[in-house]
Amino acid sequence: MKYEKVFHTLEPVFDHDSRVLVLGSMPSPKSREVGFYYGHPQNRFWRVLAEVFGAPLPVGTEERKEFVRRRRIALWDVIAECDITGAADSSIKNAIPNDFSLITSTCDIREVFTVGRTATNLYKKFTGNDSVCLPSPSGANCAVSFDKLVSAYAAIAKATE
Repeated sequence: MKYEKVFHTLEPVFDHDSRVLVLGSMPSPKSREVGFYYGHPQNRFWRVLAEVFGAPLPVGTEERKEFVRRRRIALWDVIAECDITGAADSSIKNAIPNDFSLITSTCDIREVFTVGRTATNLYKKFTGNDSVCLPSPSGANCAVSFDKLVSAYAAIAKATE
């Protein structure tokens, strides 16, 4: 297995109205290539959120930023840098956390959601705090249906009310 040292290059998305923080683990190679979160066309994250909020599917970086901001969602990742093979969370080693105070000092974050077990476990390790673990929307996670994702991610909408 060949590891690559990867640095998080995507800016967090938030503003002073953000109330919910959604954290992935580390942007995939495709997300880093397109310059925004959940950028792989097979990733179901944006389709799931659109369904949860009863909204049109946001397309492109600016629409997606506006989509989460309008719904008081902050979006970032747990890891600032790590060694990883491709996009496999299971291969992550030597993870260094992002500085969450960048967001928490600006916003009244009331609930933290982590996307996938790796993000959940690392968030707990780095902060000592619990989060709501959501199933990964990755196309590779075929064990979780779209309907089950929508059901789980509905907790985000409830937390933003």
